[in-house]
Amino acid sequence: MKRETAPTWTARIYMSGPIEIAKQVIRAECMRTGLCVTIEPTHFIYTGGEEAGFVVGLLNYPRFPTYPNEINERAMKLMQELLDATHQHSALLVTQEESTWISKRES
Repeated sequence: MKRETAPTWTARIYMSGPIEIAKQVIRAECMRTGLCVTIEPTHFIYTGGEEAGFVVGLLNYPRFPTYPNEINERAMKLMQELLDATHQHSALLVTQEESTWISKRES
């Protein structure tokens, strides 16, 4: 039995939009370079409304070990690709150190 370990690091992307399109974008990204990603449906409830969305999780998978800054950079790049593909205006990236919200909307 083979056993590998890596330091724990995760990044999570929170977005509204169509999960099936997001899955296609994620599959393509995983094929380009080794990557382990999860995706799960979620439902956002906020002041004045609600909408369906998804949460994408990236982690330091021991089969494809990497550094936290690289995981964060991949997550940010993937989040921007997902925004374009799903025609959404904003998204949130959460790591163990900080949360980063990006928006395409004008102020």
